[in-house]
Amino acid sequence: MDYFRPVAMTDPARTPGALPLAGGWCWFDRAEHLTRAGSQGLVAARDLPGEFLARLTAPRPALARLPLDRPRLMGILNVTPDSFSDGGRFLAPEHALARARAMAADGADILDIGGESTRPGSADVDPEAEIARTAPVIAAFRAGGLPTPVSIDTRKAAVALAALDAGADMVNDVAALTYDPGLAPLVATRQAPICLMHAQGTPATMQADPRYDNVLLDVYDWCVARIAAAESAGIARERIVIDPGIGFGKTAAHNVTLLRGLSLFHGLGLPILLGASRKRFIGTYGGGAAEGRADLRGPGTIAVTLAGVAQGVQIHRVHDTVETKQALRLWQAVTFGEDP
Repeated sequence: MDYFRPVAMTDPARTPGALPLAGGWCWFDRAEHLTRAGSQGLVAARDLPGEFLARLTAPRPALARLPLDRPRLMGILNVTPDSFSDGGRFLAPEHALARARAMAADGADILDIGGESTRPGSADVDPEAEIARTAPVIAAFRAGGLPTPVSIDTRKAAVALAALDAGADMVNDVAALTYDPGLAPLVATRQAPICLMHAQGTPATMQADPRYDNVLLDVYDWCVARIAAAESAGIARERIVIDPGIGFGKTAAHNVTLLRGLSLFHGLGLPILLGASRKRFIGTYGGGAAEGRADLRGPGTIAVTLAGVAQGVQIHRVHDTVETKQALRLWQAVTFGEDP
């Protein structure tokens, strides 16, 4: 099988014949031809297969009312006692609501609210407990009149239903519709956008010994299969987002390989979500105290986020909204000369 990874560029001086990447801020004039046997060199963009070229260049549809012609920040709100980075800080409803409002004011374009930790080694949470943690926060947020779109981070149909009824706009499923058979028909019926994330194994076991033949191509092929499964369940392609699942059943080296090749996933013709915030590999590569402390991985998270932006990734799931927004504005100013 042939794969084509567009070489994403952001320089304002474009070469003749350059094409827009996913209708966004990046462009490309060539792509790397990949196979299971390795790289086959570069191909001019206009020599790519027509259907594939159309998927690479087409603008992505808006997500939960958000145009994706510029990078978007998804603020993480974990209303759990045991999430790897901020577990317990926002478990109380009043603290969760205050944090949601603060992230919206800080520039988060969408909020991702989760009531079940999926950190390595975590156990399942009862759906009723997950609903009790998430639905009241979403309902209170909506009652307050704040317009920021909300995503529910869950694998479970009952939790997604309660969240959507409370005012959530989309579903973010780390199991990509493989955990609860009731979630796909619910999403299809409610016509909600959904993010399908790659993971190898379950949260309880995923970091035991993750292995791949070729992590970049294996994850890409998996995404193709899960997109097809979602479409067969009645979920329209234009409502699907793909997340390569940084840190979910991957070694530090696997994560970095995926990050280097992120632009490959534009070939799916869908928006890409990157969720690398404060992940363990950032401490591994960054060194120092951050190896053991997730709260010290903010600078590394920003570096990874900007690397994703430079490859045209549309949605960035982060804990530190103020810092990331500042970094993104400076990157845009330096790269494109945008005014403050």
